[in-house]
Amino acid sequence: MTIQANFSGSYLPAEVTLLLDIVSADSVNDISPTQKEALIQSGQRHYSDMLTLEKPPSAMHEALYNQALAAGKQRMANDVTSLAFSLHQLFHARVSASQPLILVSLVRAGLPIGVLLQKAFSDASASYALASQHYGVSIIRDRGLDPVALQYILQQHPHSPIVFVDGWTGKGAIYGELQRSLAQITDKRQQAQLFHQGDGVIPLVTLADPAGVAWLSASEDDWLMPASLLNSTVSGLISRTLYREPSDGLHQAVYYDKLQPWDRSGEFIQTIDALRQQTPLPTPLTGKLLPTFTTQSVIEDLAARFAISNRNRIKPTIAEATRAILRRDPECVLVNERADGQDTALLRHLCEEKNIQVIADASIAPYQAVTIIKNRSQIKDRRQ
Repeated sequence: MTIQANFSGSYLPAEVTLLLDIVSADSVNDISPTQKEALIQSGQRHYSDMLTLEKPPSAMHEALYNQALAAGKQRMANDVTSLAFSLHQLFHARVSASQPLILVSLVRAGLPIGVLLQKAFSDASASYALASQHYGVSIIRDRGLDPVALQYILQQHPHSPIVFVDGWTGKGAIYGELQRSLAQITDKRQQAQLFHQGDGVIPLVTLADPAGVAWLSASEDDWLMPASLLNSTVSGLISRTLYREPSDGLHQAVYYDKLQPWDRSGEFIQTIDALRQQTPLPTPLTGKLLPTFTTQSVIEDLAARFAISNRNRIKPTIAEATRAILRRDPECVLVNERADGQDTALLRHLCEEKNIQVIADASIAPYQAVTIIKNRSQIKDRRQ
């Protein structure tokens, strides 16, 4: 198939190329979170073939985002600098203008981080400037990394090393999807291109890695990243990605052009990048050759405590816990007793608004918050 690789959402074309099949919002199933939960858990539908279409963020939601941005922008700039500097140290001798480092952001959470790294590498005044090219590619639980997009990148850049970029890790589920998808690559040249840090080492780069599965991460903390508090309006106006069978093309996404008045994507990038330019050079980060699965015991304890057989009902980290309140049908939210009240302000506000129980629980550390999704596997689709 022919791929029209010239779409960047509301980002600048130099910042990212989004390898997505953009579809109209009118063409997708707009389903309420409660109904969606019943369909997903009953096995009637997969979450990737339906959306709860986004509405403009409320004034309170935007105010809490602004608060988080004020509190976390310097840390985010520091972390982006650490990643950029460390990747430069690892790859500067191996890349060139004709063979750039390829950043593959996992849509959506990886997009702002990938754009910030691309901006850093494109800064000729920075000592860590590096030849790079940035793509945004879909990855979906149970469906994996978009194979059409990956093959396009491998064919366009046959001699370039590739790193995958995400915002954070929760349980490590996306790492597992990435691992399974890359394991299907049988071409020896492409294997060498992907596993350039050693046999089987998945080159996943994240800003935060509580799950202990990323190859390179600025920290393992669960902290309130400002970009995690908004959805499409801080991610290039792109929806969560979709996969609808049968399909032999790119994974799909909606471009929320009607949300342009609320779009903060470019402003967010400019804010963090301006601080990045003033950030001193850090100590290089060390990559992990093996995942440590740091929080596996926490997830197992929660599964036992709430009688959960499907781990997809457990949504750890502030980012995932908050997004689950917006998109899913929660039973309750656990908040680490030691969590900063400011970090969980939006989460608590949403719980109060939706009448969701909040439980203080220090045993979820190192996570600051975990949302438990209601068990609705027995609920029938009310439309039938």
